Amino acid sequence: MSAAQLRTRVVYANDLEFAILEAGPARGPLALCLHGFPDSAHTWRYLLPDLADAGFHCVAPFMRGYAPTGIPADGAYGISALAADANALHETLDGDENAVLIGHDWGAEAAYPAAADAPGRWRRLVTLAVPPAALDPVLFGDYEQLKRFFYLFMLRDPSGFADAVVAADQMAFLDRLWREWSPGYDATQELANVKECLRQPAHLAAAIGYYRATPDGSWDSSEKTGSIPGSIRPEAPQPTLYLHGAEDGCISVDLARRTESLLAAGSQMIVIDGAGHFLHLEKPGETGEHILGWIT
Repeated sequence: MSAAQLRTRVVYANDLEFAILEAGPARGPLALCLHGFPDSAHTWRYLLPDLADAGFHCVAPFMRGYAPTGIPADGAYGISALAADANALHETLDGDENAVLIGHDWGAEAAYPAAADAPGRWRRLVTLAVPPAALDPVLFGDYEQLKRFFYLFMLRDPSGFADAVVAADQMAFLDRLWREWSPGYDATQELANVKECLRQPAHLAAAIGYYRATPDGSWDSSEKTGSIPGSIRPEAPQPTLYLHGAEDGCISVDLARRTESLLAAGSQMIVIDGAGHFLHLEKPGETGEHILGWIT
């Protein structure tokens, strides 16, 4: 196991204070790792030391609204804001053209447009568990997958109902999501971490705000919220490694297998056997080996 130590600090990017975990040499190529929902920057605790050992300056921010990162004054949680965060962090952290971008779940949602919007900033892309937007018609055209996506529609409810449901019984709703998305995985530590991030109502509302980013419920080409069909965004031009767990309870692996044909030339998709939605935690050795092989 790597002996690299994780450091914590606060940086300012895109008009927001971001708390970050980081490791590795400050002058190494940047590897920016973006987490999803319901999760935190600690989700990268296995990968960051391995990236540091490979010479990367690896950074995992707590995404906007997830404590201890601040809550944006303008309440912006659309995908364009998340992509702008990634590219602003690249600049703040002195990234160059050798930087790589790694995203899981909502972090993947942010990574695709960030890499597309600023291709000169990111040499390679790694995404986990959420395919690119081009697969949305397939996902939302499948009845069984729509049942898995119940949470998307619930969290989008503008009345505040979802906030109360998620907050109830010490956020037991999040426990249930982890059990269904990564069957058999003991997520005790991960759940403690994310609940600490979302304990205050304003931070919980921020995390749910990612799903409500289009307030009137309409869908357009400028905002993509939670893999809902109806938005068209340019796909990332970088060679992309897409990883998906064979036992993912959130997005069917059978549907996700169509991802590779939608990515840029030279890209690859790999299915991790015995892993669910949080494959980088469930199978950290195998997942990390694929990521390191791709970016080095």
